[in-house]
Amino acid sequence: MADTFKAACVQTTSGPDVQENFQHAGALIRSAVEAGADLVMLPEVVNVMDLNRKALAEKTCHEDEDPSLRGFRELASETGVWLLLGSIIVKHDDAAGDEGRPKFANRSFLLDPDGTIVARYDKIHMFDVDLDGGESYRESSAYEPGGEAVTAETPWGTVGLSICYDLRFPYLYRHLAHTGARFLTIPAAFTRPTGKAHWHVLMRARAIETGCFVFAPAQCGDHGGGRLTYGHSLIVDPWGGILADGGGEPGFVMADIDPSLVDEVRGKVPSINHDRAFT
Repeated sequence: MADTFKAACVQTTSGPDVQENFQHAGALIRSAVEAGADLVMLPEVVNVMDLNRKALAEKTCHEDEDPSLRGFRELASETGVWLLLGSIIVKHDDAAGDEGRPKFANRSFLLDPDGTIVARYDKIHMFDVDLDGGESYRESSAYEPGGEAVTAETPWGTVGLSICYDLRFPYLYRHLAHTGARFLTIPAAFTRPTGKAHWHVLMRARAIETGCFVFAPAQCGDHGGGRLTYGHSLIVDPWGGILADGGGEPGFVMADIDPSLVDEVRGKVPSINHDRAFT
């Protein structure tokens, strides 16, 4: 296992233009690499954010045809960096929605420095909520949920993948930690109201509960169509300390990560080893 490394969380304001989103994210990736990042992570729905399902269907492809995925793989290879695509929206290979319309997958990809796909994860928990002020979401109507928890190996240890609304389901992260995860990725496009109320406390809780580092690259700003996201990309250490906070504007934040801190924290409070069966 390698020693310390630099992790960067990129914060974007993705919109309906796929190519524009790629150019914006690509420029921030290059800036993070120039600043010394070894692992660069992008937010959820980094390739496109469009609430119009018909328009989204016209702009998305199946994974093996997706131009954003191809471009990010080439960029990882060019820069020699580990790259997490927090998620991109792709057409689901099997599922169809109402009225025969295609369903999508909200899919995270971990790429190695050769641009090889090391792991892929489909978001398990669907964001079906009604917020104050008429803000309402029904992800399950357009997206097919995943059904598998995913971990992957990196030079620094095992990483557990998740996406956004998964954050509210602590059993997923407990499972990831029990299957070896030392780092948790939680890319997101959190709404403003829920972000202000819950973002920081839930991210710190997931780190504390598992004794893992948490990396949470986030969308920020006004995406059009009434969609506003919270931003505040976070890097949290296993003790729950915030190492970096991206605020409310596009850019990136970076922190030095010492993987040995996972063992140190779990040695102090070994709750990860204290699970008990109960009825």
